[in-house]
Amino acid sequence: MGRAARMNTREDPLAIEVHSPALFLYPSREVALSSQVKGSAITARIKYVRDLHGEPGVRHVKDALTPAHRAILDGRVLPHAWVPFAFFVDLCENIDRIYGRGDLSLVKEVGRFAARANLPTLYRIFYVLGSPEFILGRAPRLWDVHYDSGRLETSFSIKDGRRVASIKIMDFETPHRVHCLSVAGWAEQSVELSGGKAVEVIEASCRAKGDKTCELVASWKP
Repeated sequence: MGRAARMNTREDPLAIEVHSPALFLYPSREVALSSQVKGSAITARIKYVRDLHGEPGVRHVKDALTPAHRAILDGRVLPHAWVPFAFFVDLCENIDRIYGRGDLSLVKEVGRFAARANLPTLYRIFYVLGSPEFILGRAPRLWDVHYDSGRLETSFSIKDGRRVASIKIMDFETPHRVHCLSVAGWAEQSVELSGGKAVEVIEASCRAKGDKTCELVASWKP
């Protein structure tokens, strides 16, 4: 368990509940249980479904989750609480399967939505006044706020008149394409919100596909 997770487990009632052994009943097809994400990743995706498909849509997705993850969602998921990464993956995969094409292509779009939904009013001014380099350059400092595993590295260059950002997810304990595509959607939306035009974000490599690193490459016109 990461440093931030250890600190929040004591002070957050939901984190204590989620760590109950009764909730760790995952089938073998799921990812390892050690990594955690903040509840805001869950609440934003539930909001996406609710906004587009109403409460019946939320129930449809919830019914598709594993019993353990359904039990967490039936409880009170707080934005600042830690929840299992496997829960996040299960939720994203089922949203994509039910409302997308089942090829994870919707995961990136949901990541874009989450970037907007989780943007506090206090920080909107930074997106308005800052640049894509400013926003992406500060993302590594915020990684521990959202994940208890791994770290983010960013670097910048210019190619053919376009600004380019390399975004590497390093040492994440349980790599998964859902995670990479979600970060890709967040990065794409963040660049657009901070003034980038003709934005493109591609997966250069992914550990879940056998590569040595997970790297996203974002490019845009200033």
